[in-house]
Amino acid sequence: MKKIIELKNISKSFDGEVVLDHINLDIYDNEFITLLGPSGCGKTTTLRIIGGFETPDTGDVIFMGENINDMPPYKRNVNTVFQRYALFPHLNVYENVAFSLREKKCSKDEIHQKVTEMLELVALKGFEKRSVSSLSGGQQQRVAIARALVNRPKVLLLDEPLAALDLKLRKDMQKELKNIQKATGITFVFVTHDQEEALSMSDTVVVMSEGRIQQIGTPIDIYNEPENAFVADFIGESNIVDGIMLEDRKVSFSGHVFDCVDAGFAKREAVDVVVRPEDVDVVPEEKGMLRGVVTSVTFLGVHYEIIVDINGFKWMIQTTDFVDVDEHIGLYIEPDAIHIMKKSEYSGMFGDYSTFSDEMEEIGGVEIEELGEIETESEQAT
Repeated sequence: MKKIIELKNISKSFDGEVVLDHINLDIYDNEFITLLGPSGCGKTTTLRIIGGFETPDTGDVIFMGENINDMPPYKRNVNTVFQRYALFPHLNVYENVAFSLREKKCSKDEIHQKVTEMLELVALKGFEKRSVSSLSGGQQQRVAIARALVNRPKVLLLDEPLAALDLKLRKDMQKELKNIQKATGITFVFVTHDQEEALSMSDTVVVMSEGRIQQIGTPIDIYNEPENAFVADFIGESNIVDGIMLEDRKVSFSGHVFDCVDAGFAKREAVDVVVRPEDVDVVPEEKGMLRGVVTSVTFLGVHYEIIVDINGFKWMIQTTDFVDVDEHIGLYIEPDAIHIMKKSEYSGMFGDYSTFSDEMEEIGGVEIEELGEIETESEQAT
């Protein structure tokens, strides 16, 4: 694949706070790439640097072999769709999409051809004369996308464009955005904090935290082979426990020795062990590799989400089998359900689901006590 954008050693600070810390990223032709991470991780700043709305403190932005650090946004072959669509309320749908073409003094026939083509692409044929203020959120978003694509940019930047939509519409638009990207062949750089969105739409996912890139890979690789505890926890649910790599394909954790599929670690090396909740089988206690007591059960339609206390560590299990609170159960884990990671700065920070029980009960207890104090004070006042 042809490389379109190279970010080389990019750093950026605001008011002395480092927002991007020496990141390197390659973006390719006809790729749907997603920058994924929590608020404040640097993903939107990265997008703005590509678009020319911010200038890096250090490093280079290379666009098709040319350094564009000092090139203003309007000269870059890049368009942006913002979270707030920034449509012109005084113009109808047709004129919103045609705006940039009129600015370029395109002929009437060319404008009509391109606008019609774009409106068909985003399924808004017949909406040409509608006021944008009369459209739904999803329709407004499609107008914004059509307007951004009508000039056929090499790259389209999308800054959390689905955030304002309700769940069902957001899922519909996820599919539509992917279809539009494939139909046009334009590189999409998408920013989101929604893991499901990233996994369902992207060719490549870039997971970011604290201004640094934690992992780059396909959605399947990111999910199945996380590189550290942050990625494992942020992408879906994960039980992350301390382990010792005894030898290739054999690891000890939670008081039991397991066969696994990982190799290449030093003997007796301390590691992080990831087990996804859906990869654990619930079995009778006496048949379990691990044994624990159920502390919480939540019905989620297609499965139950249960929290199991195993020697003080809370595991999350997703199962279609019903178990009850306080029931003693066994857990069975196949070798290919165990993923081994090297220790990192994020070790010990994630993977224990105590917040589903004790911690939240403590918080709830405090709130109840405070409420009781308020009611007592109210009674005394009367």
